[in-house]
Amino acid sequence: MPPAMALLSCSTVCSVARGPRVRAKTKSESKRNPSSAGFGSRRNEPLWRCVEGCGACCKLDMGPSFLTPEEIFSDPIDIQLYRSLMGPDGWCIHYDKGTRKCSIYNDRPYFCRVQPDVFEHLYGVSRKKFNKEACRFTHHLLFFH
Repeated sequence: MPPAMALLSCSTVCSVARGPRVRAKTKSESKRNPSSAGFGSRRNEPLWRCVEGCGACCKLDMGPSFLTPEEIFSDPIDIQLYRSLMGPDGWCIHYDKGTRKCSIYNDRPYFCRVQPDVFEHLYGVSRKKFNKEACRFTHHLLFFH
């Protein structure tokens, strides 16, 4: 997934979703329902959650190792809007560092929204892989910028 996903995420906590505890099946139960037995009956999957006060998505200029807006967007209007949001320090002009909140959160541009349809449109990340990729990338942003 391209590193430029920073522009999408507003904040994150990734957790591991676990199903309810499953008691061991008896031999006769396994014979009755063979499709439920075997590997993979209990899966851990990261879940994307936006958390107030994170701000990982608000750092718009991530440096030379990240994609530029021209490499992400095909529409010149999106490029212009993205660049207009970037302050001299690389942070979004609408991000208040004191409160760690976005001042236009409810009216923010589509590319600031960490949602499956946005990830699919901009990055080609399928809905099936959305949680994993959103968590993986935002974790990187939180700890390495």
